[in-house]
Amino acid sequence: MVDIATRVWNHKWKIDPIVRSLIDTDFYKLLMCQSVFRNKRDTQVTFSLINRSDDVPLAKLIDEGELREQLDHIRSLSLRRNESTWLRGNTFYGKRQMFRPDFMEWFETLRLPAYHLERVGDQYELTFEGKWPEVMLWEIPALAVLMELRGRAVLNDMGRFELQVLYARAMTKLWEKIERLREVPELRIADFGTRRRHSFLWQDWCVQAMVEGLGESFVGTSNCLIAKHRDLEAIGTNAHELPMVYAALAEDDVALKQAPYDVLADWHEEHDGNLRVILPDTYGTEGFLRDAPDWLAGWTGIRIDSGDPAQGAETAIRWWKERGEDPRRKLVIFSDGLDVNKILELQAQFGGRVRVSFGWGTLLTNDFRGLTPDDRLAPFSLVCKAVEANGRPTVKLSDNPRKAMGPDAQIARYKRVFDVGAQVAQDVLV
Repeated sequence: MVDIATRVWNHKWKIDPIVRSLIDTDFYKLLMCQSVFRNKRDTQVTFSLINRSDDVPLAKLIDEGELREQLDHIRSLSLRRNESTWLRGNTFYGKRQMFRPDFMEWFETLRLPAYHLERVGDQYELTFEGKWPEVMLWEIPALAVLMELRGRAVLNDMGRFELQVLYARAMTKLWEKIERLREVPELRIADFGTRRRHSFLWQDWCVQAMVEGLGESFVGTSNCLIAKHRDLEAIGTNAHELPMVYAALAEDDVALKQAPYDVLADWHEEHDGNLRVILPDTYGTEGFLRDAPDWLAGWTGIRIDSGDPAQGAETAIRWWKERGEDPRRKLVIFSDGLDVNKILELQAQFGGRVRVSFGWGTLLTNDFRGLTPDDRLAPFSLVCKAVEANGRPTVKLSDNPRKAMGPDAQIARYKRVFDVGAQVAQDVLV
């Protein structure tokens, strides 16, 4: 097992790559990339970094030269032969050859496109522009680099023994969480923590701890590289990015209203089983389910990623019953702002009523809260989103209005088109 504290101490090397591989990314990004490659490959999209935590001055903490080194290193990466073999030949979600030959041939020659980096006050403006299948693969590595460089900036001031104690405390903290989860009957939980992880080595350690501590209750990881190295299931379906871009491309309000369902119609053609999971909250869960075509009720389940998770699950249960489906056979994946107490609460509330699963993110792979003076390693809310498609702004409404994004006029239009009523603002949890 890697001595993480010693490796951190040795980060004083000129460059220790944060992202080691093009498949050091979330599985759903590759699934979505293949769908985009098939259906919208020439769409021009801009992604942009958004720091929701203004109190974390990234440009003061992270040296611009070091950030550029890490980003340039990512641009030098290409798919390795053994990684291509794994993607081409492995079984994912019970299906062999998940990734089609034409997509793999394209991916095997890919280098990520150029980036634009500029300091604006105490923050960085980081954007990626180009063809959608190419620029979308910047999202996860860009977030991972910024999160880890911020951590390195804090850790750089710590001594060798101080680092050993810090990681010992963090390991103990996670193991105590695992011990509590061990007692949960029929638990199904996966690692969703790549995008805001403390570091790659720490995420890998957390996954190994989950494997040993939870056994079959731990169902896999979203991180493709770790899944490959640790012989685990790669977990993931789709994300808000797809409906946001499809909606931006809509020519009128009628097409806009239909866009989220067009996304899932394209997905339906490619995937079945546990990959048929709806993410309904991009423009409000209530309206999405109310207007959804009947064939979507036959899908395997729903992922709840904003708003009150219990309310979202109750809404889904009512919808399934109204459409003549048995909720006990449906999968509900909770994935927003989870930690042990919330996992225990939701499992107790919905176990037996639906098939419950959890995608545990930041507070699995980056919970250093309370372990440093002034809490300088506490996780924060950093995202990288598609903000423009073919010159048009994207919009996200969410079930939590504090997660809404887009120009005010377009937000108002989307609320009208999708008939979004009053919403309850909630704290944005990492």
